[in-house]
Amino acid sequence: MIAYLEGRLTELWGASCLIVTAGGIGYEVAVPAHTLAALPRSGETAALHTSLVVREDAHELYGFATFEERLTFDVLISISKVGARTALAVLSVFRPDDLRRLVLEEDLTALTRVSGIGKKIAQHIFLELKYKLKMDDAPLPITSTSGERPGLVFRDALAGLINLGYSEDECAPLIKKLLQEEQDMDVTEVLRATLKAMAARKRQ
Repeated sequence: MIAYLEGRLTELWGASCLIVTAGGIGYEVAVPAHTLAALPRSGETAALHTSLVVREDAHELYGFATFEERLTFDVLISISKVGARTALAVLSVFRPDDLRRLVLEEDLTALTRVSGIGKKIAQHIFLELKYKLKMDDAPLPITSTSGERPGLVFRDALAGLINLGYSEDECAPLIKKLLQEEQDMDVTEVLRATLKAMAARKRQ
């Protein structure tokens, strides 16, 4: 099993890249769209967590920016009727946290945003993910009396703080804690409270 790959990025095409190791061996790796967009320039070093899929007619290597994404890919391809290319398409649209939120919010139709996934296949994937995804660290679904759709408050607040230059690791736990304590907060209130909490931490 090739579980990790590091080397010089030499080519990009379609949803794949070519990485050449220090030993001079080149590996073709298929990656999700967001990973492809974040790869360094040609000639620079790239590192990916990988999963090798063995088929009768080919051995295909799939790469991911994080180990969590690779584990989620393995969960997806363990579902019947979901091949590696479909799993890659899912992870091009949704990150692991997104998939956990979809399950918590029972948002079945969101999966149909993925190219090639219709309603029946989406329902099948959704039911399997309920049992196979690790849900311990998933942001809780949020019920808001302001009429905002469950989960959007967390997502929009997190996106806003990331755009301001804060890291997801720094912000996400604070937002989650705030929304657990006060479920009726809107995005503006969450942003203000999170910034206040981070400022207080820095003064300590």
